[in-house]
Formats: sequence, C-alpha cells, structure tokens
Amino acid sequence: MFTVKIEEVTKYYGQQKALDNINLSINKGEVVGLLGPNGAGKSTLLKIITSFLPPSEGTVKINGLDVRDNSLEIRKLIGYLPEHNPLYHDMYVKEYLEFVLRTYPGHKNIKIKIDNIIQLTGLEIEKKKKIGALSKGYKQRVGLAQALIHNPEILILDEPTSGLDPNQLVEIRKIITELGKEKTIILSTHIMQEVEAICNRVVIIDHGSIVADDSPKNLSKKADKSTSYKVEFKEEVNHKLIEKIVGVSKAVHLGNNEWIITSTGNKDIRENIFKFAVTNNFNVLSLAVEKQKMEDIFHRLTK
Repeated sequence: MFTVKIEEVTKYYGQQKALDNINLSINKGEVVGLLGPNGAGKSTLLKIITSFLPPSEGTVKINGLDVRDNSLEIRKLIGYLPEHNPLYHDMYVKEYLEFVLRTYPGHKNIKIKIDNIIQLTGLEIEKKKKIGALSKGYKQRVGLAQALIHNPEILILDEPTSGLDPNQLVEIRKIITELGKEKTIILSTHIMQEVEAICNRVVIIDHGSIVADDSPKNLSKKADKSTSYKVEFKEEVNHKLIEKIVGVSKAVHLGNNEWIITSTGNKDIRENIFKFAVTNNFNVLSLAVEKQKMEDIFHRLTK
C-alpha cells in the first residue's frame, strides 16, 4: 500500500495553473527529494499533501485517507517543517515542544518524549533558552523537533538544512537518513548535494508538471547522452588540437594543463585520448570519468 497516493492532481490559482495533472506514489521508507525552480509548484504540492490546500482536480490520499475529507486525521500522520519555519520566539524550547505535543491528543509520558526529541535533534545545550535567542541553525533544529515530536508516519521537510553550519549539516542529514528507514520523507531543497547525500529517489517538477522521477543514479544516466573526462597532461596542449580527437564534442581548459573533455553520443573515448597523446608525444598524468552532478541534471531537465 502506498503511503502517499497522488492521482491526476491539478491546482489553479484563479486562471493560473500551478500544478498540471500530477501523478505520484510514495512508499513507506522512501526518502524523496522534491526539486524544481522557483514557481515550479513544489510548495503548492506540499500544501496539498499536508491538507492545507485542496486540489482543484484529482485526488490525494494519505494512508488511504482523502485529504479533502480527513484533514484533521491526516495532520496527525504528518510532521511538517515549512520553509520559513514559524516559531513562537517568546517561548522556551522545552515549553514550545510541550505546547506542540499537547495539540495532538492521547500522548503520554510527555516529558520523556520531549527529552528524547531534544537529544535526537541536538538541542540539549539550548533547551532552556527562549527560541528568539537562538541562532538560525538552532531555530531550524527546533522546527525539525516540532515536526517529529508526535512521531509522525510521514515527514515533510521544506529546506530543512537552511542556516546550518557544515557540522550541523552533517548531523541533520544523518538524522534524516536514519528516520528514512522507518518513515516516509519528502524533502524539498535547492541544495543538490543534499539530494545526492540523503535521497533514494528524486522527483523534479517544472512548470507544474513532473519532468523526472527516478533514483539519483538512474537520472544521471538518462539526463545526458555524453560522457565527460578530466584529463591532466604533463605538457601544455593546444585547445584546437584536443578538439580534433575522434569522438570529442567539447574541451574546456581548467588550467595547469588540466582539461574537461566531453564525448559525443556517450562513447568511451579514453582509448582515443591515449592514442592522441602517444601520436603527439604528450604524457597523460591522469584520466578519470567525471561523475555528472545533480545540479547539471537539474539544469538540463528544467532549462
């Protein structure tokens, strides 16, 4: 059974179509990266999934419950960290988390649950402070804590690592990865390295439509029909000479006798590069296939 089932969803704002016939199914245990340019429809889709907005057409079901008819029940199943992370700045961290937890009926051992979530999100040293006195990174941790406090089945995170320093970034990514083993996670972000580090599936939206839905590895294979190689020569090499190598479509000089050489038609041209070097008395110090970055894939699919 799918945790999230979206069928033929379209959303209008007046005459403007924000989403166009979206179909998407997400299983428990998947960590899905939701990517797209500004205005692509990501936030609209997240708001529909969380039942804050109704779709104009189509259906969205969370664990079999339709978002139109079961808004309160669905909100119990979902933990949501919005992009702008609205917090009560005059409340203390523990006070705020208790306030959030008590909005969900039926919870016992409240103190233990709050202490556990504070430990999980690394808020121990700041738990007695007012939220308004926290750094941006720690405010983001409080936002993540409130999304997790009621132990939701589905976690929706909109730019969850915004404002975090590199060490905090690694810690939060580790938390999300661990949570993904037992929860459904939808992660909206503009940080491509985050998608590669955390997500096992990527959904790219452009102009309200899904233009890609696959694993990061498979997307990398499909996005381009060329392969790039990073080559370092011992000697200086003329640009026009390199472009005459059989199978080369483009050569970019990186400096220090290093080049990015791109093939045509996804052909393996490493042998051609070595033959070129031998023929022209050049020494190849290193040659490696350049891994295509998620940022490059994103640009190709949404340009």
